[in-house]
Amino acid sequence: MTRPPLTILLAAPRGFCAGVVRAIDIVERALALYGAPVYVRHEIVHNRFVVDDLRAKGAIFVDELDEIPDGDRPVVFSAHGVPKSVPAAASARHLFQLDATCPLVTKVHMEAQRHHAEGLEIILIGHKGHPEVIGTMGQLPDGAVRLIESVEEAEALEVRDPEKLAYVTQTTLSVDDTKDVIAALQRRFPAIRGPYKEDICYATTNRQEAVKAIAPRIELLLVVGAPNSSNSRRLVEVGEKNGTPRSLLVQRAADLDWSSLQGLSTIGITAGASAPELLVNEIIDAFRNHYDVRVETVTLREENVSFNLPRELREAQSPS
Repeated sequence: MTRPPLTILLAAPRGFCAGVVRAIDIVERALALYGAPVYVRHEIVHNRFVVDDLRAKGAIFVDELDEIPDGDRPVVFSAHGVPKSVPAAASARHLFQLDATCPLVTKVHMEAQRHHAEGLEIILIGHKGHPEVIGTMGQLPDGAVRLIESVEEAEALEVRDPEKLAYVTQTTLSVDDTKDVIAALQRRFPAIRGPYKEDICYATTNRQEAVKAIAPRIELLLVVGAPNSSNSRRLVEVGEKNGTPRSLLVQRAADLDWSSLQGLSTIGITAGASAPELLVNEIIDAFRNHYDVRVETVTLREENVSFNLPRELREAQSPS
């Protein structure tokens, strides 16, 4: 039987960002240098496939440091960053620490610390409970950072001194939504200080702009990513708000409900910053079983960002 035609618009950039590549490389390099096990506090990035792959290679994922036995095994902190109390606790136990925090998250940490040192009250725009938010708030004493999530919260915010105020943001937010929150803060508190360069990272921005480029042309947007991935969930929202009301988050091909995927002519596919390209290809291949597929890549811009591994891994010699 002849399969119906389907055009897949493949958004680019998509998938792994430089921070995610660096974090995964840190775990794999540590395994190559020191052998298994390598301990990782929390998911190194928010993707079950990536975590399962590293687990199969010898990584052991833990929720807290007290699950790690004493000894000289490496412990890696995830790409989302950790509160200062975590490396302090690791140092107290003489654990061999490897910090996989994305350098762009570290930038936000340093901004918050600088503002605090200058006596400013800090407003963090982000999602309550997200590991990155917990890590950023944990750089400073309790009460030094105020978390807000929405324009409504910005409008209701009461501060100690409107003249001594600064804001930072989570790196994986919706560019458009965050812009509205910042505008509300700036209107209410004209003296508020922001980052020298916006905190939402290049990869988040690029992936959202790429979705905007294809959204008006498609009937369905599939975002490959994990339910706990902030940047992936924001891509779904961007699709919904920019011409594709039917935007879905899927982890892999097995999650597709084919009873609801009939009669399509043009769809879009993108992937969150922690989703490997292998899963995108898996989903495209699944569509080939149901449609005569033509893939068109729509490239918004090229990315050539890379981050160095920690000095401990760059300088270490592989075992002979």
